[in-house]
Amino acid sequence: MILFEKYIISDEIVTEKFVCDLAKCKGACCIHGDTGAPLLEEELSILDDIYDDIKEFLPEESIAAVEKQGKYTIDANEEYATTLVDGKQCAYVFTDENGIARCAIEKAFNQGIITFRKPISCFLYPIRVSKYNNYDAVNYHQWEICKDARILGKNLNISVLHFLKEPIIQRFGEDMYGALKRVKIQ
Repeated sequence: MILFEKYIISDEIVTEKFVCDLAKCKGACCIHGDTGAPLLEEELSILDDIYDDIKEFLPEESIAAVEKQGKYTIDANEEYATTLVDGKQCAYVFTDENGIARCAIEKAFNQGIITFRKPISCFLYPIRVSKYNNYDAVNYHQWEICKDARILGKNLNISVLHFLKEPIIQRFGEDMYGALKRVKIQ
């Protein structure tokens, strides 16, 4: 366990290897699970504001789900999450020409249509943040569907920390990323 400011951080973020292997997993983390991607409260108004800009990238069933359920929902843990289509895939996902689940929000960002890349929980995955009264727990989530990412990370010798440098800095700041880079786990 690593302590930094109000964060308790899993050692695995520094020690474990991970690099998404979309060619193998096909974006499974966006289409499996029992809840949508966790959302920060400040992301709710962003989703409200950008929806019309990303709608053109969404499949019809996603549009129908958003129109019926809303642009975000409250999950079983009473937290905000992205809407799901038929209780399965994230409503903001489309399938590309290679059969890979992709984020419509990120597609609009990459095309310069919007300035919001995607929900930070998606950008940070496989890191998950749990809020407690006096601290936030920052943990590495190991999901069976990401086994190819762990293999690729080991083959390339890239840690979760280095793979997720940009989202870690975006969410927690340069100071925390720098502190984690200096950690020596025995």
